Amino acid sequence: MWKVQLFKLDYGEAEKQALMDVLDSGWITMGEKTKTFEEEFSKYLGGGVSSLAVSSCTAGLHMALLALGIGPGDEVMVPASTFIADLNVVMMVGATPVSIDAASLDDWNISVVDMKRKITKKTKAIIALHFAGHPFDPKIIEIARENNILIIEDVAHAIGGSRNGKMCGTWGDVSAFSFFANKNLAVGEGGMFVAADPNVFDKGRFLRSHGMSTLSFDRHEGRAISYDVLQPGLNYRMDEFRAALGQIQLAKLNENNLKRKKLVQRYQQLLKGTPLQIPFQDIPENTTFSYHIFPVLLPAETDRLAFIGHMKQAQVQTSIHYPAYREFTYYKNIIKEPTPVSDEISARVVTLPLYPTMTQEQVELVCHSVANFFR
Repeated sequence: MWKVQLFKLDYGEAEKQALMDVLDSGWITMGEKTKTFEEEFSKYLGGGVSSLAVSSCTAGLHMALLALGIGPGDEVMVPASTFIADLNVVMMVGATPVSIDAASLDDWNISVVDMKRKITKKTKAIIALHFAGHPFDPKIIEIARENNILIIEDVAHAIGGSRNGKMCGTWGDVSAFSFFANKNLAVGEGGMFVAADPNVFDKGRFLRSHGMSTLSFDRHEGRAISYDVLQPGLNYRMDEFRAALGQIQLAKLNENNLKRKKLVQRYQQLLKGTPLQIPFQDIPENTTFSYHIFPVLLPAETDRLAFIGHMKQAQVQTSIHYPAYREFTYYKNIIKEPTPVSDEISARVVTLPLYPTMTQEQVELVCHSVANFFR
C-alpha cells in the first residue's frame, strides 16, 4: 500500500541467525544473552552506569518511580509534549503529574522557564524526554539538582544522542530506553532501565523479577535450588529473543543514526520552499542528535486531516507525535496547568517518514507530495 512507510525495520540475516541461536540454545526467557546485552549497553553509554533489560520503556519508567520512592503526596513534572506513558506511570504510583510546556515552536523539549515556574515544595521528580532524539537543555539538570528534584530521563527517542560528550541516558538519576518496533534500536517490545547508584540499581533489579533473590536461569544452570523474596516486585523481564536482536541492533546503531541524519538534512533542503515549519534546526555545539523521528508543523490554517489524506493518496504514511494528553477522556479533568506552546504543537504537528534504509529518492517523493498539497 505504501510507497514510503512511516518507519521500517532494518533487519537482515544477522537478526535471523540470532533468533535461531536462541531457539537452538533451548533457553528462551531471560538468560545469558540478556546479561550480555545489558553489559554491552552499559559499555555503549560510556561506563559509570548499570543496565537492566526490561519488557518496555514504560516498565523502565514505572520501575524508576518505584525505585526512587515516589508515591502519593509527591508531584512529578512531565513534559506536555510526550507520549502518554510518562503521565500514566506517574498516576500508577499515586503521585500527582504536573505538566510542563515545551520551550518553543522550534524546541519541543521541556521549557526551563516553565519548569522553574511550576516547582513547589511537593515537587519530587521530573521526567524529561529528549524529543525526537534532540537532547534537552542541560539547565534542566542544574535546576533539578538545585531544588533536590530527582531526574528520570525518558530516552525513548534519543539512544545514541549526546551533549558535551555525555550520552543521553547518563544525565539523571535513572533513565529508561525504548526498543519498540519503530525505535532506532528495535526489538519489537522491550527497553532498558539504567542507573548509576548501586542502591537504586538493586531496587530496580528486584522490581524487575518479583523481588526474587535468584532468577530462573540460575536454577536452570544449577547455581541455586530455590529463592527468597526480598521485596514486592513485578515481572518486567526481557526474553532471550529480544536480547539477541538487541545485540545486533546495537552494533548497527551509530551507522544507522548517521543515515538518519543525512536523510533529515535532505528533507530540510527540499522543504525550504514549503510553508512547513521544521523544529530543532538550531544545533548546539558539541551535540549529537539521534534523529528518531522527523516531525514538522503545518501552517496554523491548514486542515491537518486533509493533508494526511493527501499524503495517503500519494502512498506516503504519516503520523502525529503527539496528541495533547489533556484532550484524552481520562485526563481532561486532571491536567489543569496551562501549556500553550505544546497545545499548539499538538494541533499542528505531522510526522513524516524516517528510517535508516529509506532512500534519497523516497525523501524526494515525500517532499514532492508535500509541495503538491500546498500548490
